[in-house]
Amino acid sequence: MSYATDHIAATLKSAREAKGLSQRALSELAGVPQSHISKIENGGVDLRISSLVGLARVLDLELALVPRKSVPAVNSIVRSTSDGRFADRTSASSKNTLNELKRMQKQLDKLKHFFSSTTELAQMQRQIRDLQRLAVPAQSLDKLKDVNKMLRELTGVPDIESSLRQPLRELQDLRNRIVHSGSYPTTTEVRPAYSLEDDDDGG
Repeated sequence: MSYATDHIAATLKSAREAKGLSQRALSELAGVPQSHISKIENGGVDLRISSLVGLARVLDLELALVPRKSVPAVNSIVRSTSDGRFADRTSASSKNTLNELKRMQKQLDKLKHFFSSTTELAQMQRQIRDLQRLAVPAQSLDKLKDVNKMLRELTGVPDIESSLRQPLRELQDLRNRIVHSGSYPTTTEVRPAYSLEDDDDGG
C-alpha cells in the first residue's frame, strides 16, 4: 500500500481502539468481515470504497474529497479540533515506531562516542528528530529496524562516513514519503488554522 493508504489504515485502527471495539465487534457493526478488517489494519489488502464507507460510518468518521489546495486548511482544522483519541501516536504500533527511533538515537550516540563528529551523523540526527515529530506509519517499523541493524553493525568500522550513507538514504526516503503523503504531526498542540479561502498562489 502507499503511505497515504497506510495512514488511512492506521487512523481506522486508532479510531476502533479509541471506541473500545474489537475487530469482531466492528465487523458485526460495519458488515465487513473480521478477517478483512485485520488485513486492512496490517496493510495486507487495499481498501475498497464500500468497506471504507462502512467502517468510517461506525467509527464516526466522515469521508470527503477535498481540493488539493485546501488540504493544508483541512489538516489544520483537524489538528486544532482533535482531542488526540484518533492520533496514530496513541496506538501501540505507533509507540513501537517511536521506541525504535529512540533506540536509533542511542545507537548514534554510541557512534559519536567512538568516532569524531561527521556530516552524515549530524544529518542522521536531523532525520530522526523529523521522524519523531511525524506520524510514522506502523508499516514502517520494519524499515526502522533495518536501519537500526545497519547502525549496530557500524561499530568498529574504519570508514564510517561512507558506511552511514545507506542508512541515511533510507531515513531520508522514509521521511520524504511521509511528508508527501500528508501524514499529521504527532504533536496535538493547537496551531492557527488556515482559512479555507486562502489560495496557494496568493491571488
